Amino acid sequence: MTIKAIQEDLIDEFSMFEDWEERYQYMIDLGKTLPLIDEQYKTQENIIKGCQSKVWVHAEMKDDKVVFTADSDAIITKGIIAILIRVFSNQNPQDIIDANTDFIDAIGLKEHLSPTRANGLVSMIKQLKMYAIAYQTQLN
Repeated sequence: MTIKAIQEDLIDEFSMFEDWEERYQYMIDLGKTLPLIDEQYKTQENIIKGCQSKVWVHAEMKDDKVVFTADSDAIITKGIIAILIRVFSNQNPQDIIDANTDFIDAIGLKEHLSPTRANGLVSMIKQLKMYAIAYQTQLN
């Protein structure tokens, strides 16, 4: 499935909810489905800088696709990273690099986050793209 198609699915899913309490609950539920990072990767190097909560992300290449796993010590940030991993995991590095993140505005996520969580969201996206850039460089 392409990044764009996954983003469109998420927009559809979030549009089913009437208010932001329901959307937050859905985001928390998505966090429970997150492919969890192996404990050995819960290191300082894998913590995303700029997040108020602790968010660990690990990336590896499998069959020319970047596969992400993650975890967080807070349920909202766990939901946020789960959304991002659903979009970007199992994609080739160049597609991750080229992907826009307009879907975040389309689901209303950014406007309903506190400023510190919004900054954390930006940091998460940057980190996922940095992994993709590193793997793309290896492929070239």
